[in-house]
Amino acid sequence: MSNAAHPVRVDLRAPNKVANWRPLVHWLLVIPHLLVAYGLGVLRKVLTILAFFMVLFTKQIPEPIFEMIVMTRRYAWRAATYALWMRESYPPFSFTTTSQDDGVDPASVSIDYPRELNRWLPLVKWFLAIPHYIVLVFLGVAATIVIFPISFFAVLFTGTYPEGLRSFVVGVQRWSLRVGAYVLFLRDEYPPFSLEDGETAPMGGAAGRTFPGDASRPDLPPPAPAVPPPPPPSG
Repeated sequence: MSNAAHPVRVDLRAPNKVANWRPLVHWLLVIPHLLVAYGLGVLRKVLTILAFFMVLFTKQIPEPIFEMIVMTRRYAWRAATYALWMRESYPPFSFTTTSQDDGVDPASVSIDYPRELNRWLPLVKWFLAIPHYIVLVFLGVAATIVIFPISFFAVLFTGTYPEGLRSFVVGVQRWSLRVGAYVLFLRDEYPPFSLEDGETAPMGGAAGRTFPGDASRPDLPPPAPAVPPPPPPSG
């Protein structure tokens, strides 16, 4: 399956210009979000246990439970991108329970809802995903020991989060979430060994909404000129 068709999509569409002082205070400002994310994480664990038995006996996760699990993943991702000074805009306290990203924040998570799942795969997915665990350990170490210290000083002294480093961190999260969705019963597709994105939403989410700082991005094309309405029919 190509990345563009993958049902688990993770992205961060925000300017990489970050004020120099922000790495020094984001850890403090994000505390309310981290507390909420912790509570949502506990809820996700309970729902995941329920999902296991539902898949085992019915081959399906009820859509409201599925959407709630996706919402907790989305919330945690948005908080993490702010805590790790990957963006300037403060994430919203948004609890919209949809499997598709609601587009209110530049950090997005969408997971397509499956109508039917294999009832036996939950018993063996943890084992089949072992190769991914091994790779993710090395990627996580690289992000923690190399990427985050470099990006901290890069933002501190230049006011810019290097785009290549940020893309790597987003890619690691994308890979990790795809593995998590596979192992924890949300999808049956075996995740690719890839950091790459699938279909990328326009800047600001699927609806093309903009966020603070979007106008400063030099890579964004100018808006298309307005098309005048057709003249009314004569006579």
